[in-house]
Amino acid sequence: MEALWVGATFALGLLASRLGFPPLVGYLGAGFALHALGFRETPFLRQAAEVGVLLLLFSVGVKLRLKDLLEARALGAGSLLLVLFSLLAFPWVKTLPLALALGFSSTVLVAKILEDKRELTTYHGRLSIGILVLQDLVAVGLLALYGAHGPSPWAALLLFLPLLRRGTAWLLERSGHEELLVLFGLGLALLGGESFRWLGLPPELGALVAGALLSGHPKGTEMGKALWSLKEAFLVAFFLEIGMRQGLAGVDWGLVLSLLLLSLLKAPLYLALLLLLGLRARTSFVAGLYLANASEFALIVGVALEKQGALPGGLATLALTVALSMLLSAPLARQSHGLYKRLERFLLPWERRGVHPDQEPERLDGATVLVVGMGRTGGAVYRVLEAQGERPFGLDADPEKVERHRAKGRKVLYGDAEDPELWERLDLSGLKAVVLAMPDLEAKLLAARWLKERGFRGLVAATSFHLEEDPALKGAGVTLLFHPFREAGERLAERVLEALAIMGGVSHGRS
Repeated sequence: MEALWVGATFALGLLASRLGFPPLVGYLGAGFALHALGFRETPFLRQAAEVGVLLLLFSVGVKLRLKDLLEARALGAGSLLLVLFSLLAFPWVKTLPLALALGFSSTVLVAKILEDKRELTTYHGRLSIGILVLQDLVAVGLLALYGAHGPSPWAALLLFLPLLRRGTAWLLERSGHEELLVLFGLGLALLGGESFRWLGLPPELGALVAGALLSGHPKGTEMGKALWSLKEAFLVAFFLEIGMRQGLAGVDWGLVLSLLLLSLLKAPLYLALLLLLGLRARTSFVAGLYLANASEFALIVGVALEKQGALPGGLATLALTVALSMLLSAPLARQSHGLYKRLERFLLPWERRGVHPDQEPERLDGATVLVVGMGRTGGAVYRVLEAQGERPFGLDADPEKVERHRAKGRKVLYGDAEDPELWERLDLSGLKAVVLAMPDLEAKLLAARWLKERGFRGLVAATSFHLEEDPALKGAGVTLLFHPFREAGERLAERVLEALAIMGGVSHGRS
């Protein structure tokens, strides 16, 4: 049975990938196909799906910042969207809790796409996660009112959770760098989920809170990378289980179509709300596309309503709506930057005048080299160039990373390499080179193409983590490629030979 599941998800995931869709579209399709062939979900599949969701939200929690949750624009846009969308959905579903639940966006899907695109720490990524966490908290309230079980009185103990942060960090620091680190992360995610379940709260929220206990810890990123493969494998089960849960029997197709159209309205609604709140058109557009889907929490609320006989169309209709909304929105979200480029001239006039919180630079203060992506590689490039007398300037899409570099006296500002406005407005005069040190291939390709369109004649250098990426990068205009893993080994070999030569010279001298 399990071998068939894995084979089907791999085959359809591969097909979806070859057709230009995210593999998760194939995973959803595999679930529906298996259900049509008579296969049903099992306790093992449900447990694997839950573990995948808990690990994903745990990793999101590790990267979460409290100020992202309290960001006024996330709270404002998230709250207003839920009110507006529930008013639009109510005539179709005739029940307020379901209308409100349909306004939620999928925390799992959005977090997965943001993580795949390395955008969790960008401004629009943090904004999206802040809105999603707000929705998750509203979902907790709905489940308390309409679910089979409300929060336990013991839930008040959660007020003491911040006191556990120091002890949790102490254990993390002593977990080493290998299997103990993976076990600690897995155990903490499961413990957070089970604790919240015992308190009558969604386990998904518990995993996110457990991860947030380690937010900002230097070793949190290492743990997230160690858990990555484990999380990806279990998360496949989540998308497979959605398709296998109900199948297509008894579906109200008219209601599905209506709810899907309503779901697609989330993108323009978010765009309008975020523009009104003073954000740039690009941030508003990209965040809106990421959030234009239905949530797995709608299914959880739907199960509770079905037990009360208050679910129009049945659970199969709702499950198909959620699955299809994910299928439609995932490709749009992945192409959001390219779509914005095409619509930019129509959207820019709607921006509010003045300084935006996500404002990007237009001048580089006489810099000779621009370093895009100020992580470990980009930071090292900046330091070496500065030491050799060049005038580097850094850009990064992570506001906190920007603050850390600026605190060290470096010229680093917020800038998203996938933003066409950045490259259209940025004054490139005086630049001898641009170094693209971002981890995401798509971001490097887009930046290189826009530099080429601007007629930049200087050196364009980029990191390449896989040899198959080289032709695409060269075709986009990259003139110098650096392979960190391979060239690090070559440099180490050179240093070993240098050390051996010195040792040999010393030994000859002694003899």
